[in-house]
Amino acid sequence: MTSVEGRPAAGTTADRHVAAEALTEPPAVAATPERRPTGRTVTDGRPAPGVVAEGGPVGGAVAEGRPVTGGTTGEGRSAREVLLWSRDVVESVLRPAVDTLPPSMRRIAGYHFGWWDEYGEPTRADSGKAIRPALVLLAAEAVGGAAAEALPAAVAVELAHNFSLLHDDVMDGDRTRRHRPTAWAVFGVSPAILAGDALLALAFEALSEGDHPVAPEATRIFGAAIQALLEGQSADVAFERRQDVELAECLIMAAGKTGALLGGACALGALFGGGNPEQVERLRAFGSDLGLAFQLVDDLLGIWGDPEVTGKPVYSDLRSRKKSLPVVAALASPTPAGRELAGLYHREHPLTDTDLVHAAELVDAVGGRAWSQSQADALLARALRHLRSAGFTPRPAAELGALARLVTRRDR
Repeated sequence: MTSVEGRPAAGTTADRHVAAEALTEPPAVAATPERRPTGRTVTDGRPAPGVVAEGGPVGGAVAEGRPVTGGTTGEGRSAREVLLWSRDVVESVLRPAVDTLPPSMRRIAGYHFGWWDEYGEPTRADSGKAIRPALVLLAAEAVGGAAAEALPAAVAVELAHNFSLLHDDVMDGDRTRRHRPTAWAVFGVSPAILAGDALLALAFEALSEGDHPVAPEATRIFGAAIQALLEGQSADVAFERRQDVELAECLIMAAGKTGALLGGACALGALFGGGNPEQVERLRAFGSDLGLAFQLVDDLLGIWGDPEVTGKPVYSDLRSRKKSLPVVAALASPTPAGRELAGLYHREHPLTDTDLVHAAELVDAVGGRAWSQSQADALLARALRHLRSAGFTPRPAAELGALARLVTRRDR
């Protein structure tokens, strides 16, 4: 699939290979599990291989245990303010859209969004961070357009993201999301899957609202991003059954599973905002790099995140033996600690709580944790470079940068 300018459409396989091409080397590792890497460097103090250190540390809160803050843009609103604005703007259209679903689907979708409990009684549960719709709206403004022009795309992206979460929870068997039971745990597997399907169908409907002249191209970009997301999710599930997952293919999986939709979100915003082809492409690349950084940080939180903050059980990814990026990087280690981790991960019986603690220590000891954060930092630096070109409007470009920094320093 190609765009109208002849470039690969956002989310294609070629695009994901480009996003991950410089990030395929495993971490340099400690010889013994007693040596614990810290910060952004590997055990001898050099930047992790496969990345270029630029401008000093730009992330690292998860790896180093520092407090997470929203930060300010230097121009305009803080990242936290942008997310609150995005949530309010998008929800004003999202709720009426979800209300058009069949009653059985609407009930599950509204529960998943945190609008009501399992009995349909209104509640104020966590609705998510609204990062993706914020990217759409800011991208439209960055090319000189109005956020309102891109609202259909922002709603479509948020619906698609939540479609993926409903299905992801089923496939991973996760019983908790956003500090309460997942939709499938409350309503059952089949109803949750169908509700996810309903959200995806509604996403395409939302994107076509208003007969915008860019709707055909927007649909192609959006469809390609969804296909890439599905391909990445399929690979993620397949990796759980394999013992020979390579770091390079794991990075490509993450670029599809997470990077494609964030890249597509930025491209859609730029397209609806009237951006020229170079601006659309630069913002797509910004979102793709940010998405891969997002997944790296998400994988760190899946092991070392605070359950009180993340809303997920401690060591949740290790318990399911997920081939997350820190784990695959650590499994590539030829050290005794790396081999011990492989032995734990390939056992037939479930891991005990003691096993989980030890597995996390081994991933950390051989450099998987530090490597993942250094890759996220490098991707953030590369993403920010895309914002310093193509004549973007300063305030929304600065807010996009602030949002990117928040994503790589988040604690949830």
